[in-house]
Amino acid sequence: MIRIAEEVQAAAREGRGVVALETTLIAHGFPAGEGVEVGLAAERAVREGGSVPASVGVLDGEIVIGLTENELGRFDASARKVGPRDLAAAAVQKAVGATTVGGTLAACRGAGIRLMATGGLGGVHRGWPDPPDVSADLVALARTPVLVVSSGVKSLLDVPATAELLETLGVPVLGWRTGDLPLFYSAHGGPPVSARVDEVREAARIAAAHWQLEGGGLLLGRPPEESLDDIEPLIARALVAAENQGVRGQAVTPFVLAYLHRESGGRTLSANRDLIVGNARLAGEIAASA
Repeated sequence: MIRIAEEVQAAAREGRGVVALETTLIAHGFPAGEGVEVGLAAERAVREGGSVPASVGVLDGEIVIGLTENELGRFDASARKVGPRDLAAAAVQKAVGATTVGGTLAACRGAGIRLMATGGLGGVHRGWPDPPDVSADLVALARTPVLVVSSGVKSLLDVPATAELLETLGVPVLGWRTGDLPLFYSAHGGPPVSARVDEVREAARIAAAHWQLEGGGLLLGRPPEESLDDIEPLIARALVAAENQGVRGQAVTPFVLAYLHRESGGRTLSANRDLIVGNARLAGEIAASA
């Protein structure tokens, strides 16, 4: 049921770095036709960092770790959004399944992949416990010995509550050359991180030490190179629009992203591309140094 690309297997055998990449951002994070280009740009960035990319998704009854360019092209808006609970059903039902961060982590468990890059981590939704919505990303991260490089936590979430839950789950939250957790579009303003990291090799050593202590996943928050500090009011309006239109659960994130891209005149769209590619490059460098 699991197919690992030969290049990924060879890299693992030879001790070279491998970086997992989700496919939900390809299928649901960008306007039609643009997601694949962002996914390919992220793969190129991993290679520039010195590692092998492994985009993960469900196709033709298999969980695939290391999708080809042609296979990536099959992940469009019709793809099923696949978290950890959904992998088996998507494979058995031969659905096209685009993996979330949590779904990607679950798919890679046991595959020997220790680095993953994404845009933002899921977490505790605003207004919790009404609705009682907490992303499966958090539990998957706590269970899986992988260092996830992201631009912090998705800005549409309750970031302080998410940071508190990560602490409860024993997940180290590191800041890439910053002392506070990035807020996705904004470089600063989040809660304090558990440790600041300034060098690639240092990040790899902390992760290795954490795993020696039988820890699970770690989060490394990389700030965006250009902050969009005026986006918060748009996020608030997008969440109200989602509530008014009855958008719930896994559908909230793509709805909010589309709203932000439209209402910001494309500024958030450009920022999303840049942060995803930058995170992939940093993950590639860390994996290559391990």
